[in-house]
Amino acid sequence: MTQGRTSGEREAKTLLLVGGGHAHVAVLADWARRSAPPETRTLLLTPHPHLRYSGMVPGWLAGQHERDEGRVDLAALAARAGVEWIAGRCVTLDPQARTVTTDSGTAIAFDLASLDTGGVGRAAAVLGDDPRILDIRPIEGFVERITRWRHPRRVVVAGGGAGGVELAFALRNLAAAETRPEVALVAGEGGLLPGFSQAVRGRVAAALMRQGIALHLSDAQIARGAIRAGETSLEPAELIVAALGSAAPEWVRASGLAVDDRGFMLVDAHQRSVSHPHIFAAGDVAARADRKLAHSGVHAVFAGPVLAANLRAALAGKPPRRSYHPRWNNLYLMNTGDGRAIASYGSLSAEGRWVLALKHRIDKRWIAQYARLVDQA
Repeated sequence: MTQGRTSGEREAKTLLLVGGGHAHVAVLADWARRSAPPETRTLLLTPHPHLRYSGMVPGWLAGQHERDEGRVDLAALAARAGVEWIAGRCVTLDPQARTVTTDSGTAIAFDLASLDTGGVGRAAAVLGDDPRILDIRPIEGFVERITRWRHPRRVVVAGGGAGGVELAFALRNLAAAETRPEVALVAGEGGLLPGFSQAVRGRVAAALMRQGIALHLSDAQIARGAIRAGETSLEPAELIVAALGSAAPEWVRASGLAVDDRGFMLVDAHQRSVSHPHIFAAGDVAARADRKLAHSGVHAVFAGPVLAANLRAALAGKPPRRSYHPRWNNLYLMNTGDGRAIASYGSLSAEGRWVLALKHRIDKRWIAQYARLVDQA
């Protein structure tokens, strides 16, 4: 079965949004606020009717939010924007034939496509195979599975970035647990919070020590059924949470699109494929060809309005002109799970309950803007 262009819509262009990530939420919001581009049929392919904002997951684990408080209602927002939501995920993309095949076997035809599926987990590739491993990607799967581990006694978190740090704090303060779990954070040889200032790393290290979270600066590995940090055994461990960054979905490289050495789709300054200009991308699935840009939700959020403007231009037969220029620095607010948070902005840092209040306010404001759009329908 093929969806997309139909005999009654030959004059209309079909835009296929593959994935419901942060950037595509901005596209839906733009369509809702300004109306969809004329003579365009827009489809949204994503497996879940909601986008879960990963930045609020640690707060939920620590009992500061309800489980579903940090979600955007994608299906409702799509309906408000005049976009058809299709439940499913992309398994193959043929940029020449301009079709996507879903996990149900449905082929979807398009004139223009935009990818914002996010990346996939790296746990198996980095750590090995173990039934105790819980990868944080995809985040919806992580939330569904972590609820089965209501009372873990010993937890290992692999990954020294901001995501791993926040999850270590959250699991140490796990609201659902009868007693506080023992937590070990394996930052790896890259160190704790690479790319952050020494002041921030110092605050985080002190907070880890204060809360009794063991920090290991050797790489995590699983051998013969045991988890280790270098030569140090971390057994017994009931749960191993992998926060090891993002890998590219295999279908991106298999599609024939130009990719970087890690398999992420290469895009230009306008979020457009460098090899197939009728395909755009943003978020973790993409890599800028013109500059190095970390895979971070912050960049996906800010690239969203740029992507929306360039898709409008392309649908109108005009060259895209907007580009996302990252700020010299971004504000990061790391929840320490104990009613406080640590702020990072360049070389500046701060810590306290007021930082957590600021984080909650920013996070909830981001979610609320889309809820208001849906309510205006």
